[in-house]
Amino acid sequence: MELELLNIRTRPLSLHEFLPCFKQVFHGNDILITMSENNFSHNLSGMIPPPTLFPLLQKLKGAYLVWFEYYPTIPKIHRFTLGQRIDGILVEMIEMTSVAGFTPRQEKIPYVRTAIRKLDTARVLLLVLWETKSLDNKRYIALSEKLEEIGKMLGGWHGQLVKQSSPETASREP
Repeated sequence: MELELLNIRTRPLSLHEFLPCFKQVFHGNDILITMSENNFSHNLSGMIPPPTLFPLLQKLKGAYLVWFEYYPTIPKIHRFTLGQRIDGILVEMIEMTSVAGFTPRQEKIPYVRTAIRKLDTARVLLLVLWETKSLDNKRYIALSEKLEEIGKMLGGWHGQLVKQSSPETASREP
């Protein structure tokens, strides 16, 4: 009734405009070929290589994927507080490390330091989840080991950057 009041006529749409014709159905495999070529995970021919990341980013991605698997299993009381915060921190760590990886040497230190701070925060929040029994021993250990390795890599990178930017090293370089 409302349609009549708006002066809009309801008319059946012609079906032949929407139904595919014989040629489109039986000879239209170009769509399937295009879809299969753009799928990275099923690319067996190796034509399009997956993007490569430097080792630290690869480790961070691996840790995040483990966390992403555990995140839905955390009880609701912590999933939307601590869990959400840990998720955000891990994403920010990936961002800081990625930015540091692609900036000039003299500008890397603040990003690496921020990533280290965020890593320490994530460790403490994971400890709280474990102590409140929201994360079981096996999962806590798996995540902690990954974060420990990432911490060593970040610490080594930071030490190397500080050493390279020290006044002694700067005066020796031509």
